Amino acid sequence: MMKWKNQLTGMKPYQPGRSVDEVKKMFGLQEIVKLASNENPFGSSPKVHEFLANLSANHAIYPDGYASGLRHALAESIGIEEEQLLFGNGSDEIIMIISRALLQPGVNTVMATPTFSQYRHNAIIEGAQLREVPLRNGAHDLQEMQRQIDKDTAVVWVCSPNNPTGTLTNQQELETFVQQVPKDVLIVLDEAYFEYINEPTYKDTIGFIKDHENVIILRTFSKAYGIAGFRVGYAIAQQQLIHRLDPVRAPFNNAVISQDVALVALQDSSFINECRIQNEKGKKQFEAYAALNGLHIYPSQGNFVLMEVKADSDFVFEELMKKGYIIRSGNALGTPGYIRVTIGTTQQNEDFLLKLTDILTTNGVIA
Repeated sequence: MMKWKNQLTGMKPYQPGRSVDEVKKMFGLQEIVKLASNENPFGSSPKVHEFLANLSANHAIYPDGYASGLRHALAESIGIEEEQLLFGNGSDEIIMIISRALLQPGVNTVMATPTFSQYRHNAIIEGAQLREVPLRNGAHDLQEMQRQIDKDTAVVWVCSPNNPTGTLTNQQELETFVQQVPKDVLIVLDEAYFEYINEPTYKDTIGFIKDHENVIILRTFSKAYGIAGFRVGYAIAQQQLIHRLDPVRAPFNNAVISQDVALVALQDSSFINECRIQNEKGKKQFEAYAALNGLHIYPSQGNFVLMEVKADSDFVFEELMKKGYIIRSGNALGTPGYIRVTIGTTQQNEDFLLKLTDILTTNGVIA
């Protein structure tokens, strides 16, 4: 018998939302609206489409392992040194790199619950002890997370805006937390939804990097930039921290086309601004619906909402699929009685909420 890691026993792979083709076949539907994976409903920049339409490349050549072109442009855009960047095959790979570099038996890692599942998943694989702190009103309880840190803590994860609640970590609380966490504990600030943040009190966390050698920020091109299919994420930290993590990164981990597409997407800030505006409009549709029907909804700073349905989440999930809408059941996210829905276009949101009304009315949730 092979000598598997004991901690792999019973583990399951990441479970993404149902695919469009899968749901079409299941229910014999022609049209499907996928609002499950927090992808950009407006797609990607027109500049990306133009680039892909005229693409010519030698696919026999390995990609630039340093991602030089993208690295230079992104560093300039953020206002940091090129050596302060680490690229991953999506930010998921960077989570794995951090876990592989720092987590092992005998150390622990602190995180919220519920939050993005890959922190927990990778910690278990590496044999680290989990210290999970329940959210407080849907947000990270940073005071309790700090209390959980001890001499054996290696990494603490802060997802802001948090997935699945969409809540933004309080700025003042975060500043205090970063100041008080011991310098030998890595603080991971996962900001996959950074471009959607519209909170006036938010301060760009890049400022933490200058003064704190133990802070790393994760961001991605998968959400607002609308190029999830190309899998480009990145981390920002002080040079020495990046230098220590980089040997764990797989060689040539970002494909030629992925680097090029990300570079083109980065150059269209007007597209990102318009997506942010449309996202705010869509968010208001969900907030108004929740208020009208007495349903709780978390204050989201992402491109999704977590909304109460006062019914079994899996039932609502299944019924919505029958009507052509793919969302995420709260049961799968640690939030029973809720559903997580990607904010779509105005028309998609209107149609979705009508279908949801039919389901909740039929089951006596709303009159």
